[in-house]
Amino acid sequence: MRVGLVGYGLAGSVFHAPLIAATDGLVLDTIVTSNEERRAQARAEFPGVRFAASPQELWERTDGPGAPDPNNPNNLLDPLDLIVIASPNKTHVPIATAALEAGLPVVVDKPVAGTAAEARGLAALAEERGLLLSVFQNRRWDNDFLTLARLIADGALGDVQRFESRFERWRPQPKGGWRESGDPQEIGGLLYDLGSHVVDQALTLFGPAALVYAESDVRRPGAAADDDTFIAITHVNGVRSHLYVSATTAQLGPRFRVLGRSAGYVKYGLDPQEADLRAGLRPAADRPWGEEPEALWGRIGSGESPATGGGTPVRSLPGDYPAYYASVAAALRGTGENPVTALQAAAALDVLEAARRSAREGVTVKLPAPTAPSATDSADFPDTKEQPV
Repeated sequence: MRVGLVGYGLAGSVFHAPLIAATDGLVLDTIVTSNEERRAQARAEFPGVRFAASPQELWERTDGPGAPDPNNPNNLLDPLDLIVIASPNKTHVPIATAALEAGLPVVVDKPVAGTAAEARGLAALAEERGLLLSVFQNRRWDNDFLTLARLIADGALGDVQRFESRFERWRPQPKGGWRESGDPQEIGGLLYDLGSHVVDQALTLFGPAALVYAESDVRRPGAAADDDTFIAITHVNGVRSHLYVSATTAQLGPRFRVLGRSAGYVKYGLDPQEADLRAGLRPAADRPWGEEPEALWGRIGSGESPATGGGTPVRSLPGDYPAYYASVAAALRGTGENPVTALQAAAALDVLEAARRSAREGVTVKLPAPTAPSATDSADFPDTKEQPV
């Protein structure tokens, strides 16, 4: 199945292109970028890839051979089977809409949209057209998240009472660019960037949110978007999630601190897959992927601090970003489920919108009671399918 990738910045070059190329049944066919430096970078890793200057060039390839092949004008290009959108956030909705209206299945990087209403609109369009619409929430396949989901499923912690999740960095100087823009149209800032990850993980583990409280600040001189944000979620089932995303953390806290009625689990350090992908390493069937050394394993126990050696090490399950696109390929073939639906992403956006309002107005926001999920809102998450969602 031929894939057209829109965008070759950080998301496209580090995450999507390598994972698409590593997936059986998928071929990275065309990359949309007009940047010559990025084209050279892509051509060096994927010698047979084609290029387009705009997404519109992809819509011509929907019903059989269409536009001439720029590498060989005597040949007409075969139709594409999937469009992956890894362009700036503000372009996600218009490009996804155009792709679906052209009859093409779509994967969109997170956040799928700026509002939950837009996400639900895309979901309705995809359902109307009978097309796959999936959202790239790769952090569901982090090693620590998969390990925690397994511990909860096995009852190792007892009933979870509090879930603490931190995605913290120390970047005292703003890097600039649209991700740090204060223009609301850009959908920048950490609330929607890293917040999309930590909120999605919390909802996947513990189900819908009932109450949301947040604090969001712009800490760094010269910064224009939030760079230090805290979100508190009270889930319908009573679990409380405390979520931190920050670029201003001089001393990093644990990635996870999960407190149950029987035991707690504490894990430091980030999943190794992003760093490996950035370093040019690629998933392959003949070597391990997503594994980390024992020194970085989390610890489980009660009444002691892992900082002083308390608790028992828990082997981290291997991280598995390749599982996302393997699931997408199966869904396109009709042999599997959509790994992350747009309606699930919309539920996370409900929380992010409530968090933005809470931080702005200094209030706790009550979310409407969840409705019964529709057929388009089901998914089978690797190693988390026994959890309430």
